[in-house]
Amino acid sequence: MTPSLALTPYEALGGADALHRLVDRFYDLMDALPEAYAARRLHPDSLAGANQSLFEYLSGWFGGPNLYIEKHGHPRLRMRHLPYAIGPAEQAAWMLCMRTALAEEVADAPLRAGLLQALTQMAEHMVNTGDRGGCGHGQAAHAGGACDA
Repeated sequence: MTPSLALTPYEALGGADALHRLVDRFYDLMDALPEAYAARRLHPDSLAGANQSLFEYLSGWFGGPNLYIEKHGHPRLRMRHLPYAIGPAEQAAWMLCMRTALAEEVADAPLRAGLLQALTQMAEHMVNTGDRGGCGHGQAAHAGGACDA
C-alpha cells in the first residue's frame, strides 16, 4: 500500500499560523459587525478564551494536532453549547463571520468551499432553539444530553 499524498485541511490551510489568522479574523468580525450581535452577545466581553478554544478545536478537526482534546477531552460541542440559546439568528450571525473570514483568509477556492460546507453543518448542529433542534432528536433528547457530539 502506498501512502496518501493528500493534505489534511489543516495542512492545506497552511498549519497553525494560517489557522490562527482565520480564527483571529473570525473574532475580529464578530466584534466589528453589527450583524454579528446575535452570536457576539453569547460570548464574554473578552473573546480571548473563545478564540483559543476555537483555534484548538479546529486544529484537530481540520486534521492537525488535537489540542482541544488533549486539554479538555472529547469536544462534545452540542452539550457544551446547550446552556446558550442558539437559534437561527445566532447561527446566521456566526456563519456570517466565518464565511467572511474564510473568504478573506483562504485563497484556495475548493478548500474554502469544503471548509465552509463542514462549518455550516457544524453550525446547524449547534442550533438548539426555535423550530430546529440541530440534530433531529427533538428538544427532550437535547435536555438529556443525547446530542453531545
